[in-house]
Amino acid sequence: MLSRIIAESPLNSLPRDLLVGVETGDDAAVYRLNSEQAVIATTDFFMPIVDDPRDFGRIAAANALSDVYAMGGRPIFALAVVGMPIAKLPEDVIHAILEGGASICAEAGIPIAGGHTIDALEPIYGLVGIGIVHPDQVKRNAGAQAGDVLILAKPLGIGILSAALKKDSLSAAGYEEMVRWTTMLNVTGAKLAAMPGVHAVTDVTGFGFAGHLLEICRGSHLAAEVEFARLPLIDEAVRHVRAGIATGASARNWTSYGEAVELAPGLEEWRQKMLTDPQTSGGLLVACAPESVEAVLAAFRADGFDQAAPVGGLAAGAARVRVV
Repeated sequence: MLSRIIAESPLNSLPRDLLVGVETGDDAAVYRLNSEQAVIATTDFFMPIVDDPRDFGRIAAANALSDVYAMGGRPIFALAVVGMPIAKLPEDVIHAILEGGASICAEAGIPIAGGHTIDALEPIYGLVGIGIVHPDQVKRNAGAQAGDVLILAKPLGIGILSAALKKDSLSAAGYEEMVRWTTMLNVTGAKLAAMPGVHAVTDVTGFGFAGHLLEICRGSHLAAEVEFARLPLIDEAVRHVRAGIATGASARNWTSYGEAVELAPGLEEWRQKMLTDPQTSGGLLVACAPESVEAVLAAFRADGFDQAAPVGGLAAGAARVRVV
């Protein structure tokens, strides 16, 4: 639905210095200020996906800043987006949410410089993220080239863990892993900006791995082939999805773009659900030249992304994803 609305929106008279807008559904808007600097602007916010208020704030903040890193940028400050049911939620809980978000911003080396608050029926928290990047080093979700290798930095399965949490089926270790990955800043994106062999970058979030890979395919006019066995997966998420636990959003994702995803014959349903599982603060998905693979992997591993792995490649053809 959002794609249709955007497609019908007028795109006339866009300023020449708007380097990235809504045209390919990219992670953030980018506006060139001068020959050396472009500003990145993005926003993201949602309702709690965990019960711990501080963890909720941390996850929401990391998720919002991820879009700056996905463009190859470095965040410089943030604005808080806050909606709280102030008549029902204790002040210490609200404080914990905001403190959690501020702690992630401190980790990123930026201040929360303002924001906006409203009285809402349900807790809502997130950030407007503002960053900078060299205009010639913007990493879009378009621009990939035939022959590129696909690299995924974080394991899949966050949505499944969240669904298991709601069913009181998530172990303590599973919760810790969920928080670990969702609060891990995608700082490597700023390093990828300086690598000419990196042709396209996005982060895997609400549309799932297959959906965000399709955005790269459509923006770059290429076809993708993915080896499922090479995808990094969260072990406990695999156990839960094989037991039938998944999010409703996973099914909606498949309905919205499944016709453009070709699954190998006999591929079990749980694997399809893993491909469409919505990620919160998911990993960066990179399309790079084969000769840049080792440098990209080294950059990720230096930042603690120990499960980063090549998962497939891109070739000439219609914008589709083939999973083998």
